Amino acid sequence: MWLSDIFKLVLLAAFVALSGCGYTPAYAPGGPVAKLRGQVQVDAPASRNEFDLVKQLELRLGRADQPRYRLAVDMTTRREGVGVTPAQEIVRFNVYGVARYALHDLESGEILTSGSTDTFTSYSVGSVDTAATPPSTNATIATLAAEADANARLMTVLADQIVTRLMATSGDWEK
Repeated sequence: MWLSDIFKLVLLAAFVALSGCGYTPAYAPGGPVAKLRGQVQVDAPASRNEFDLVKQLELRLGRADQPRYRLAVDMTTRREGVGVTPAQEIVRFNVYGVARYALHDLESGEILTSGSTDTFTSYSVGSVDTAATPPSTNATIATLAAEADANARLMTVLADQIVTRLMATSGDWEK
């Protein structure tokens, strides 16, 4: 019981300290996310990965009906084999992604903020049972599904990083 009271006191002191420094939760009414929600139009996607990225950005920022900003994202991905068997077969891949973004003011055309973010995800290749008659063929389907999932996860993380940076810098450029 006594330890619980100390924890509550420390928690209360932390809230008082944060409120004194001007801290505003990102998702609070009037916070950075509330100011961006429904205000950012993301450029149309041209590939499956870009479609997944735009979908994730719109989930976090909302779809803009009357946008104030335009978000342009230039994204590149590459795949690299990292797991190799003694027979020199690649059994694991890393998928690397880099997203360069720029937020434009639709009224003036000015670039309000820009930056770059990068990360990676991984997937394993499905195994083939060559001893089976006929040899197992589900490896191709499993590998394609794993690769698609890794790409979708990569787009989710890149979208999260872009939105986090927009929220962190919004105090500098938001009108």
